[in-house]
Amino acid sequence: MKPFLSEDFLLHGQAARALYHDFAGDMPILDYHCHLPAQEIAENRKFENLTRIWLNGDHYKWRAMRTNGVPERFITGDADDYEKFQAWAGTVPRTLRNPLYHWTHLELKRYFGITGRLLNPTTAEEIYRTCSEMLHSDDMAARSILRRMNVNAVFTTDDPVDSLEHHVLIRNDRSFPVRVLPAFRPDRALGIESPKSFNGWVDQLEAAADLPIGDFDSLVEALQRRHGFFHEQGCRISDHGIEHPYVHDYTLKEVNAIFRKVRAGRPPAADETHQFRSALLIELARMDFEKGWVQQFHLGALRNVSSRGMNSLGPDTGFDCIGDFEMARGLARFLDTLDRDARLAKTILYPMNPRDNELIAAVIGCFQDGAVRGKIQFGPAWWFNDHKDGMESQINSLSNAGLLSCFTGMVTDSRSFLSYPRHEYFRRVLCNILGNDLEKGEIPDDLDLVGNMVRDICYRNAEQYFGVS
Repeated sequence: MKPFLSEDFLLHGQAARALYHDFAGDMPILDYHCHLPAQEIAENRKFENLTRIWLNGDHYKWRAMRTNGVPERFITGDADDYEKFQAWAGTVPRTLRNPLYHWTHLELKRYFGITGRLLNPTTAEEIYRTCSEMLHSDDMAARSILRRMNVNAVFTTDDPVDSLEHHVLIRNDRSFPVRVLPAFRPDRALGIESPKSFNGWVDQLEAAADLPIGDFDSLVEALQRRHGFFHEQGCRISDHGIEHPYVHDYTLKEVNAIFRKVRAGRPPAADETHQFRSALLIELARMDFEKGWVQQFHLGALRNVSSRGMNSLGPDTGFDCIGDFEMARGLARFLDTLDRDARLAKTILYPMNPRDNELIAAVIGCFQDGAVRGKIQFGPAWWFNDHKDGMESQINSLSNAGLLSCFTGMVTDSRSFLSYPRHEYFRRVLCNILGNDLEKGEIPDDLDLVGNMVRDICYRNAEQYFGVS
């Protein structure tokens, strides 16, 4: 019987072990999609205890705790930090075969050196005390964590109205080698289905862009000003969280009428929402092309499905799920609209529904143009798919329909500084797949050939793709 979480974890063969230990394990990390707060990096935050760094904001853990019968008071409520940690420690043994069980113990091992002990109610007090004391040291401040985990660059997720003041502080501090770059996330510009929220955001955009916004053209101009400001601050990537690509027919007259209707506080009809989003999404994509950015689309999340949860806790608290939106026709039309005018930027597509893996792998091949290696990317297994099975499925779909060798690798998609072992997890899964192929004679018995492909996927492809070194 193999020991749990050994140095050969997930590596089931000599070739897999050689690929990971000799090629993948020491590669730097380029985390091109995450939700780390730039302010905490700029201020080099020290976390008060293990709950603050590990449980706060982690809706993966919150969902598991609710499923395990933990009252909300011990999840997002007013229980003290140690009570919340005890509730999590009581849930961990119940997460067997959920990736949380792997991640939890891998993070305890990599950050705190805890081995040979599993987190459960019996070990909770000792682990909490040990880890919380370690977090008080300079070696466990936010910046030190990034350096320890061999992170070369981080792309955060930022609203167009953000000042980016913390990114500026980080960039101007020459003593900190990790590049922390913003990503332009204009989701709220598409949110006209909620006029009150949308109008409040447009007011913020007016102030940030120093431009009155009275029609669709001035909305686009204001976003373009902020896009330019982000570019000046080192941004080279946009990010969109949308249900599906919006490709309804529209005229400028129709879109302006819709905009005025929403600014007057009246909700749009469903077709009007799709028309407006279709028009604005194309404009945003053209901005990305003109600036030479990468555009990312996170597709297919069905959000806030529990009105009870949304009303009591708000968004991003664990009440989203996989959606079953139609994807192929709209996605192909959206990409073709840009491609036929030679204005299609480098693009990364992340499907939420694993049903769409083969679809995405096939679509990206239609829009490669030979100008950039791997110009259109099938993004790494995302959110409900960033587990062993999901990673294997994404890797296999991409391998069968495209070129795995051009893949830009993994992201954390996390708000936690303790999530970087997800890159290790992915690398182990990747090396195990390729190692098994090698041992079965399905790819050449050439460790240098395969190992260099592994290094490309783990880091070098992303470094070249994003132009970050």
